[in-house]
Amino acid sequence: MSGRIKRDSENDMTSPSTDPFAARMRTRWGLNDADEEDVLSRIDHQLPVSRDAADVADAQSTRGERLADRVAAIGGSWGFIIAFLVVLFSWMLLNSDVLAHWKLAFDPYPYIFLNLMLSLVAAIQAPVIMMSQNRQSAKDRLAATLDYQVNLRAELEILRLHEKIDGAIVQRLEHIMAAIERSPQRAMTPRVRHRGARPHARTP
Repeated sequence: MSGRIKRDSENDMTSPSTDPFAARMRTRWGLNDADEEDVLSRIDHQLPVSRDAADVADAQSTRGERLADRVAAIGGSWGFIIAFLVVLFSWMLLNSDVLAHWKLAFDPYPYIFLNLMLSLVAAIQAPVIMMSQNRQSAKDRLAATLDYQVNLRAELEILRLHEKIDGAIVQRLEHIMAAIERSPQRAMTPRVRHRGARPHARTP
């Protein structure tokens, strides 16, 4: 459903501009930036500006970025820490007491293979977490951009309302002034006729 709405919105934005207010703002303020042009285009075609930053970021993300977010979410949870500690203590216990009793320990003290596995996990996990942090920074920048677009749209709509109100006030004042200019003429017309009229003869 959201994809269909998005496609309909994109099709609407490709149609010719119909709002003269947006054209005036382009020339008056010099709004030529990509974000500002997006806002003006949405004003042209009467489309909303407010969007969810998380939804937009998810729509623009790749499969690798989503996987990095998932790995970072798992690696930064208490469940992962507890499971990791359980695996470590189990590994050391098996190779120190249980399997060592029958001389079957596959990684005896000082646990060289365990250190290798920990180093490998750290080497893989650190870049993945950095990728997720970079993606979060991109989300923050996207959220700031969308907030700017919403604020710009609100400011432009307020300017549009001011123009409409000012135009209505000017039109009303012109109507009042025209009525005032016509009223003295109406008041003077009966007086002129009365002064110029001849008195009627008295009947006997």
